[in-house]
Amino acid sequence: MRRLSGLTELPWRKPPREALLLTLVALVALSAIYGVSSQDVSRLCLSRGLPTLHLTIGRCAGKTFDRARFAGRTYSDKAPGESLIAAPVVAVTRLGPASEWSANRDVRVWAIRLLTDGVAFVLLLWLFGRVAEGLAPGSGPLATVVLGLGTIVGALAATTFGHVVAAALAFGAFVSAWRRRWVAAGLLAGFSVVVAYEAAIVAVVLGAYAAARGWKPAWTYLLAVVPGLAFLAGYNDAAFGSPLHLSYRYVSNRFAHDQAKGLFGIGLPRWHSVARVLVTDRGLLVTSPAMLAAGVGLVLLWRTHRAEALACAAIVTGFLFLEFGYFLPYGGTSPGPRFLVPALPFLALGIPPAFARYPRAVSLLAIPSVVAGVATELTWSRAGSNDQHRTIWGELATALAGRPAHLRDSLTGNVLSFAGASASVAAVLVAGLAALALSIALGKGARAPDRSRTG
Repeated sequence: MRRLSGLTELPWRKPPREALLLTLVALVALSAIYGVSSQDVSRLCLSRGLPTLHLTIGRCAGKTFDRARFAGRTYSDKAPGESLIAAPVVAVTRLGPASEWSANRDVRVWAIRLLTDGVAFVLLLWLFGRVAEGLAPGSGPLATVVLGLGTIVGALAATTFGHVVAAALAFGAFVSAWRRRWVAAGLLAGFSVVVAYEAAIVAVVLGAYAAARGWKPAWTYLLAVVPGLAFLAGYNDAAFGSPLHLSYRYVSNRFAHDQAKGLFGIGLPRWHSVARVLVTDRGLLVTSPAMLAAGVGLVLLWRTHRAEALACAAIVTGFLFLEFGYFLPYGGTSPGPRFLVPALPFLALGIPPAFARYPRAVSLLAIPSVVAGVATELTWSRAGSNDQHRTIWGELATALAGRPAHLRDSLTGNVLSFAGASASVAAVLVAGLAALALSIALGKGARAPDRSRTG
């Protein structure tokens, strides 16, 4: 394989049973119909106004929790990228003001989620699976299922939180950079920041990655980042009076005081936050133990793809420090430390080399990851933001033992409900599809891993 300054050519290979696995994972993750949240209201009300450059959301959103106040007007407190992407779908569905949306099950809102984050989710898994299979033939199916169902990426696929869209754009930028498509890399990285401000971590790391190839790639990449940042600057100037004033500066809810501390609420790492992000409640290693193998895999990846492994490690480290220092690690009601989502594909890229070296261990860790991931997907939106002191595993054990369980009462709505299925029946069918996807990924249909590809 050709090398230059530690940089390698993009590994790219179609995984076995790719279409079937993508379909199954999409059916599991996108069938959930979560209740309308303040995230939906804040973003989609902005979507309604963007075509006419009407940036205030007060009339549409009412007294929604997620809002910013500037010069006596109400705006979305979110980055505008998700709203921009959703605007055409919002226009087609003729979505009215939030007061007209069904709080529990609005098909129009679900359709908008499906055609924004849902599409991004499938594209992300397609890109990720191809790269994973290229890194270690035979690993693509399992790596795809783990990322899609064994992390909170799947739990947020049918929402408008924007994290999945940002993840797809950021990982697409990384793949483009790996292919030496610097214009595409810069454009995708720039617009990922428009969707989620924290994606700037990825944009900066990829800038260093481009610089490792020389000044020309670096300048090409930097110039291509400009359109996304220019759009964001223009929006900031129109809404908040300055191209440098982000919406987080004007948050107007009970978190405003904490949001104003440090860098929009981000300070030095706190031990309590470290524990919450990693090992308690819905922490990363509690619900996605396969990420332990992924971390080992990034070390193995260093042996054959040093620059790419370093970029992935830098991105993951940056997002972890962001989460460790943020005053609200889960960001309110969410399936876990959701601000990590754009970094999870980069961490999960360690699964292919880990699977090539330790196939049994990785396979064993994948099973509880998918179990916890699907259980979290089915319950997080109704479980609220309170800690599950017994974690998802304690809740599952209680439910399986037949004792009263908070988990059973928190089952979310599902498209199968329209056919008359109860929440419990819908959950069993979704879990069955997830089990089928995992069994196919672990089965003999996947080719044996090629150890020589990962050292």
